Amino acid sequence: MVTEQALAKINLALHVTGQRADGYHLLDSLVVFAGVGDVLHASLADTTSLTLAGPFGADIPNDKTNFVARAAALFSPRQGIAFTLQKHLPPASGIGGGSADAAAAIRAILKLHAERVGAPPKEPFPDAVLSLGADVPICLMSRPARMRGIGDEVTTVKCPKCWITLVNPRVEVPTPQVFARLATKTNAAMPEVLPDWPDAATLADWLQGQRNDLEAPALVIAPVIADVLAALRAHPGSLIARMSGSGATCFALSDSQDKAEAIADALRAANPTWWVAASVVFPGVVAPPRIS
Repeated sequence: MVTEQALAKINLALHVTGQRADGYHLLDSLVVFAGVGDVLHASLADTTSLTLAGPFGADIPNDKTNFVARAAALFSPRQGIAFTLQKHLPPASGIGGGSADAAAAIRAILKLHAERVGAPPKEPFPDAVLSLGADVPICLMSRPARMRGIGDEVTTVKCPKCWITLVNPRVEVPTPQVFARLATKTNAAMPEVLPDWPDAATLADWLQGQRNDLEAPALVIAPVIADVLAALRAHPGSLIARMSGSGATCFALSDSQDKAEAIADALRAANPTWWVAASVVFPGVVAPPRIS
């Protein structure tokens, strides 16, 4: 059996820079990963199967449309694999849960096939990975990176050590609806050359000049996002607060674990139905995440 982590993906900045003739949107995004996410166990079997567990296991499909099942159909069509997915990230929440699950499944498949045939794992064909979703290539890497194009241009970046608090008001925001409400689809990209950020405060200060172009249309669909952002921004430990991806999950960056957890504790107490997690930004020394 192999175990893979499907870490939460956070868009610190997300600029929509265009749209291709085939409908795909062009993006320029600064992405990091939190030390919290889903957990996928996999082992060779006669037939492929998927067992769902965890707090959100009942909220996602357990059929061929599941991201893990789709990855298995593409990358292990003849060799059965038994998967167990512990679903800790809320679905349709803007932090790449499904894409991270697909990426974890691909990594698990590569390792299991390597064990079976005694050969080192080979990287999957890029077009096949991208066919699972724009976020899957960057989730396959799960390192701080800049994502451009339709998700096919990924370059790693250096990220200072910082902590993050994630908050979702338990509202699902369908990504197609957010893009459909986007007023302008040809917005400015981030600077061609990204600066060096020596610490979390410098990174947060630079991010103040960047955007998430999907935040405004997401607010129309789910106005509660404004309440989450206001709560995060009101806390003194928050260096910057913004929505991630297409929502509804929002984040606050902090420069210490104590501050991130203080923000999480305050929001849990004030809003007990919200999903809240505090973690170091990965990679780093990952403390056990606190999730509700």
